[in-house]
Amino acid sequence: MTAQIKLIVGLGNPGSEYRGTRHNAGADFLIELAHQCGTTLQPESKFFGLAGRVTYAGHDLRLLIPTTFMNRSGQAVSAISRFYKINPEEILVAHDELDIPAGTAKFKRGGGHGGHNGLRDIVPALGNNKNFYRLRIGIGHPGHASKVTSYVLGAPSQVDRTRINASIDEAIAALPLLLGGEEGKAMSQLHSFSAA
Repeated sequence: MTAQIKLIVGLGNPGSEYRGTRHNAGADFLIELAHQCGTTLQPESKFFGLAGRVTYAGHDLRLLIPTTFMNRSGQAVSAISRFYKINPEEILVAHDELDIPAGTAKFKRGGGHGGHNGLRDIVPALGNNKNFYRLRIGIGHPGHASKVTSYVLGAPSQVDRTRINASIDEAIAALPLLLGGEEGKAMSQLHSFSAA
């Protein structure tokens, strides 16, 4: 039996200069989910982020976008999870993913940080428990490691933006299956989708 997800976190960097960048795909997912639930996330200083509570597909969920910088995301995730006594296994973290193309997204449970600075900070903040769920939102790869920083902090092309938004919508559509404990079906639905 899979753990019931109680908290969804969307990763990004704060500030208008980062809005719409590839690195903020996780935050964009959470904003869209909140929007579809008729909710706007509110600043919550004790959680170092924008937080809210929604009911989606019959499930009571806490939502969080850390307003620390990406490499300090763990501070916000640990604060809200401790406050509400939410275990790592009950958390879904949405983040941008270089290793899959724009227009695709994948659910995953557990694993390493894959070089992602947000995940790199969250793992130790959760007591080195890596067993949380991830939603990996594809942004594609610039082709060379030396280009990664400017690539993730840049805005995608209009074509890629449309593809990323489509994959976010598809992830939200598949989310009820994951929330209902049907991990395999959720993965099958989402992983078969490509906007490319």
